[in-house]
Amino acid sequence: MSDNRKFERVASRLRCWCEGENITVYARIGNLSEGGIFVRTSTPLEQGSKATLRFGTDGVEAPARVVWSRNEGQGGPPGMGLVFEELNDRIRDAIRRLIEEDRSPSKQQISN
Repeated sequence: MSDNRKFERVASRLRCWCEGENITVYARIGNLSEGGIFVRTSTPLEQGSKATLRFGTDGVEAPARVVWSRNEGQGGPPGMGLVFEELNDRIRDAIRRLIEEDRSPSKQQISN
C-alpha cells in the first residue's frame, strides 16, 4: 500500500464526536495529523461521506470527508480515515496544539 500522506500522523488517545449523514458517533481517535484523522469505530461512515468532527479541549470543529473505511475483520482495527477540508487558521492551529500535546513525553508516560 502506498503512503501518500503529506503530514506526520501521531497516535492519540483523544475521543471525538463524528457527525455524518444521519448518524453521530462518539469514538476514540487512533491517530491525528494536520491533514486528517483515523477514527476507531465499529460503525464507520461510507467512503466519500461528509462529516463534522468535534474533539479536543479547545472544542475543535472540523469538516472532513471519509477517504476509506474498514469493518471488523478487514485487517486492522475497524474505523475510518478522514481528510480535513476547508480548515481556517484557527482550527489548523488548534489541531497543531493537540498534535504537540500527544507528542509530549509527559503525555506518553501517562498513557502507557
